[in-house]
Amino acid sequence: MKYKINIEKVQTLDEIKEYWTKEDYIELLKRFDYPEAEESDPETLRELLFMAISDFEPVEAAKLVLDYKLGEELSEGQIEQISNDMLIDTVCEEYPEMELQSRLFHVNQLLFKAYNGKFPSSSATIIHCSITSPDASAKMDKATILRLLNDGLSDRNIVKRLFEEQMNGNGEFPEAENIIWDLEVSDNEHYKITTSGNLIKKDEIIASEWEKEIEENSEK
Repeated sequence: MKYKINIEKVQTLDEIKEYWTKEDYIELLKRFDYPEAEESDPETLRELLFMAISDFEPVEAAKLVLDYKLGEELSEGQIEQISNDMLIDTVCEEYPEMELQSRLFHVNQLLFKAYNGKFPSSSATIIHCSITSPDASAKMDKATILRLLNDGLSDRNIVKRLFEEQMNGNGEFPEAENIIWDLEVSDNEHYKITTSGNLIKKDEIIASEWEKEIEENSEK
């Protein structure tokens, strides 16, 4: 089946504020010894959290936020190690378990903002595009999206280099679920793709419009 891809806009962001909910801020404030969070104006919760965080040493703050977001997946020892590593390196870009990278990014950037740059900064890339095909009901999972983007990416792109067979082939591509952090679709053809700024950089998208054919068995 032949698809037409049109890149509408590409953004590089150092934070996705929408990730953190009012409930997240309230729970974190409690963990940072601010018990009155539930009675606070929702518009001030983020500012209050940053003030509360500033009373803690960076490593201790990192432990608390990591435990909140990843405590069920990481051991106490792993959280200890990551909280120290985060002060000197962008752990979210290199952590071997890809399914944790997006949450590590959000934790890292919250701390980066709260401490005015004491933590190394990372980035996210948001790609706005349209994808059309003769079959409006065609399955568009994350693996398919990445294969369609392949021809518009520079050869230096890390996803193309690390997953060359999966990007060009029709085999299993489970890593796609974690390469694309979030996928939103509107009007059946407009896509908002959120991924790591380390995995797909804005300047690595070298085409604005192209066509690509994918065999049906590549979707299975």
